[in-house]
Amino acid sequence: MKKVICIGESILSPLGETVTENFDAVLRGESALRLHTGTFGVKEPFVASLMDRSRWTVAGQSFFDSIVIEAARRAVEASGIDPASPRTAFVLSSIKGNIEHIGTQDVTLAVSARRLVDAFGNPNPPVVVSNACISGLAALLQGRRMLLGGGFDHVVVVGAEVQSRFIVTGFQSLKALSESPCKPFDAHRNGLNLGEAAAAVVLGFGESGWELVDGAVRNDANHISGPSRTGEGSYKALRYVLRHIASEELAFVNVHGTSTLYNDEMESIAIDRAGLIDVPVNALKGYFGHTMGAAGILESILSMRAADEGIVLPTRGFSELGVSRPVKVSAEAGVTERKAFVKLLSGFGGVNGALLFRKGGETC
Repeated sequence: MKKVICIGESILSPLGETVTENFDAVLRGESALRLHTGTFGVKEPFVASLMDRSRWTVAGQSFFDSIVIEAARRAVEASGIDPASPRTAFVLSSIKGNIEHIGTQDVTLAVSARRLVDAFGNPNPPVVVSNACISGLAALLQGRRMLLGGGFDHVVVVGAEVQSRFIVTGFQSLKALSESPCKPFDAHRNGLNLGEAAAAVVLGFGESGWELVDGAVRNDANHISGPSRTGEGSYKALRYVLRHIASEELAFVNVHGTSTLYNDEMESIAIDRAGLIDVPVNALKGYFGHTMGAAGILESILSMRAADEGIVLPTRGFSELGVSRPVKVSAEAGVTERKAFVKLLSGFGGVNGALLFRKGGETC
């Protein structure tokens, strides 16, 4: 089987405008999480990682569409592919997209996806993936499948999310937001923080570089907003991708790590059940917040860079283990020589996903 590899990537976030800027900011322990009062007209203060809209909004485009197109443009330039080729496809990952403009314009993700391909003169109908918090992971897996299906030579996968009154108040109504910076897997965690970002990966065929080896999506159908107490969906997704690799070959597991009581506990159980209890675990929400439809792509890119540098990134906000299983959460930056990792995500509706990445040959 042909290898699907990463041949270009980009990240736009409050911490930086390039992959390197974002990676270096994380290494310095910086966080974009800030307390916001009155933002979006929300009455209750909330902690979030928000981008500078005046910096990124292009005239005639919404903020969301602007960062989607810009993230794709930068990844395409890095890869050197022809974005207008009929052998190139585009996949857009988001949960809410332009929901802040509801009532004043067409906010469907299909419209944003069409604007994306039109910006590059691409003739193919775009694919939209909107599957709760695993959207970015599922979009990468969709891109891999499209390539292996034989219809395309390259797939540009873009994930983005912008926050709004609708989203923030929705999470507040669920009592899911923390009034302080989040603490993944920590004994004193009390909720998540939201974030904004756009990230893109260009997938293609090759023999060297970071390979997207395989992936799985499993639904445990436990609850509309609560994960399985036994980690059933995440465990089954892990079990599927671990067919290809031994736990001793993994540099780390980059978890969802939202800092909610039940998500972190569920992930610890799934990791234990999958035989990964001795593998380092890290989470990146303490730097960027929960970037929703961008999370799976952004966090995968930074994990690839970390493994390239021989680093296990630290989990900002973590100090004392607060889950029932003795997972090895990285409180500080660690060292690794291993060139493979697993990315986990979970979301509303019982969705869970896992991706396996492995480095082969020379750097792409």
